[in-house]
Amino acid sequence: MSNYHKPVMLQECIEALDIRPDGTYVDVTFGGGGHSREILKHLGQGGRLLAFDQDADAQQNLIDDDRFEFVDQNFRYLKNFCRLHDAVPVHGILADLGVSSYQFDQADRGFSIRFDAELDMRMNQASSLTAKEVVNTYAEADLHRIFGVYGEIQNAKSLAKTIATARLNGPLNTVADLKNTIQGLIPRGKENKYLAQVFQALRIEVNQELEVLKDFLAQAADVLAPGGRLVVMSYHSLEDRLVKNFIAKGKFSGEVEKDLYGNDQKPLEAVSRGVITATEEEIKENNRARSAKLRIAVKK
Repeated sequence: MSNYHKPVMLQECIEALDIRPDGTYVDVTFGGGGHSREILKHLGQGGRLLAFDQDADAQQNLIDDDRFEFVDQNFRYLKNFCRLHDAVPVHGILADLGVSSYQFDQADRGFSIRFDAELDMRMNQASSLTAKEVVNTYAEADLHRIFGVYGEIQNAKSLAKTIATARLNGPLNTVADLKNTIQGLIPRGKENKYLAQVFQALRIEVNQELEVLKDFLAQAADVLAPGGRLVVMSYHSLEDRLVKNFIAKGKFSGEVEKDLYGNDQKPLEAVSRGVITATEEEIKENNRARSAKLRIAVKK
């Protein structure tokens, strides 16, 4: 686990789950297992923990504990696999979204702007779509949409056109190819931020991150027991907005629906007022905590 990131807001997450010793819990983003190990410390012999991770590298961190079960799947299949493991309903679900430090540090995975590598960015290395395919085969209009919506990039249209024009002379296969191609579009003094936005947009598309999150949130509400907790930590505004809206309204856009008597029709209730962020002390120790936003909800 040492190569994986130090869990962000670990104690806040554990407190948010309000763990009961005999409960059933799910860590849908196992990674280095930091959160899972801490959850197990709070469970008694009658407790259970299911952990999901689609990245094969995460399996080197499996925990030898009879109460622990690993699910080698994307957490968009939460409900099916909880049922398969006879683990419905559950008393708490934890999701630490985003890419782990370990994945960023693996040069050949193509997640980081720091290394030259093939444009990959797959969280599940068995899936077929890579960032290289997105960059080289997507229509210019689709690239414009991805960079504008997922990357929130101001000059997304020019960026898409530049890439579409450049690939006519040959494919853009590597991180260096992409960076060299778009160099002239990057605002001076904001190189890292701009490239991070470009890479975020591609990564979200490759891994269908926002659609996966929507699927997960809807299923989480279904598998939670009444009084069960949903704890979600996100790292950019697109994710946080989906989490916030679903907790507040039971849907991702529009107003909350009401029944015949005017009561809100939504499965969850916010536990925390607003969003929880890391302390200054933690941010100094762990830069990843700087952008983390934690939201907590309870099943009604």
